[in-house]
Amino acid sequence: MKKVEINHLLDAGVHFGHLTSKRHPNMSPYIFMEKNGMHIIDLNKTKAKLDQALLGLKKIAKTGRKILFVATKKQSKFVLEKYIKDVNMPYITERWYGGMLTNFVTIRKTVKKLDIIDRMKEDGTIQTLSKRERLQMERDRAKLEKYLGSISEMNRLPAAIFVVDILREKIAIREALKLNIKTFAMVDTNSNPDLVDFPIPSNDDASKSIDVILSYVFGAIEEGLSEREKELKAQKIQSEKREKETVDNEANQEEIVNQPNKNFKK
Repeated sequence: MKKVEINHLLDAGVHFGHLTSKRHPNMSPYIFMEKNGMHIIDLNKTKAKLDQALLGLKKIAKTGRKILFVATKKQSKFVLEKYIKDVNMPYITERWYGGMLTNFVTIRKTVKKLDIIDRMKEDGTIQTLSKRERLQMERDRAKLEKYLGSISEMNRLPAAIFVVDILREKIAIREALKLNIKTFAMVDTNSNPDLVDFPIPSNDDASKSIDVILSYVFGAIEEGLSEREKELKAQKIQSEKREKETVDNEANQEEIVNQPNKNFKK
């Protein structure tokens, strides 16, 4: 797994917290000092917490389960979209729909409307509708694609969620906690780290800071996926080998049975 370098975190401004007046008391253990009315995050603590989070994310990815990423802030959504498609994980960058986790069955039914509309377009059924109905259906599809298209392949609840800014995504955190879904998050000095299973003390506002944290996160996930692929490949080879040995053994036994007994005399 890629080693976390404190210099990389420093260069990206991961250590810059919020104004001292906005400090959450539970973030005190992760604050190094106060400077010009702002809190400075202890990057040694950030590194330690990031290492723990990376190990956890890698283990989940290695099992083949999904990790849902939530980053709806403008400066975070574009960074997330840069990495996410390489690992085929679900993500939300527009708006969190209330009940996306706690009312997952209903959300899945809504997402299925995308497939229904697409099938109607493919088989030409949509052409039997009036122009007004087709226009409304296209608008509905565009809206669904924008807000829910990124989770269209998520057929069951994720094993974990990763959040950028837990204050902005507080509903997502609340729903995950209610369902005992593991939570990973970038947590700034104005937030409560105790709400998250794997908090990463860091600047969750600057795009450079978000970028460097996510680069480590997705590196760990890619490594977990790669190890999973190798293990599955090895298992497949082993299975084919055992199958071949079984076939060969059966063939040998059949050959022995069918051989004439040379010692047999009439």
